[in-house]
Amino acid sequence: MIYLDTSFLAPLFREEATSDKVAAFISRQAAGTMAVSKWTAVEFASLVSRDVRMGSLTAVQGRQSIAAFDTTVSAAFEVFSPNSQDFDLAQEYIADFSTQLRGPDALHLAVAHNNATEFIATLDEGMLSAAKKLKIPARRAIR
Repeated sequence: MIYLDTSFLAPLFREEATSDKVAAFISRQAAGTMAVSKWTAVEFASLVSRDVRMGSLTAVQGRQSIAAFDTTVSAAFEVFSPNSQDFDLAQEYIADFSTQLRGPDALHLAVAHNNATEFIATLDEGMLSAAKKLKIPARRAIR
């Protein structure tokens, strides 16, 4: 199972330099081999909300983007629900100050680790660095 964090999944729903490459990567994966967490949906909604506040999206466009995200996730990905063990592990990761992790990234790493995923696909360089220090398999997954 490949865990996709928000930074990796967002370009499917927003025009970004990596959008085509992310879409190609996802299209090459076999059905039932990719996962996200409920936390990913919260982060994505927050990203869209920021875009609406900043005026780069209208409220209608924001709602459409979140609806498209939710529809795609429910159709194509396994969804992990973070539990107390995930939050405890995320706290441990943050308390290892060498990781320089923030809460959201630590929770992604903990959920992926506790669900024994093959690797985390991310475009977040900070998460990649922290995952390496924690010996959690993570990769950019696109070039």
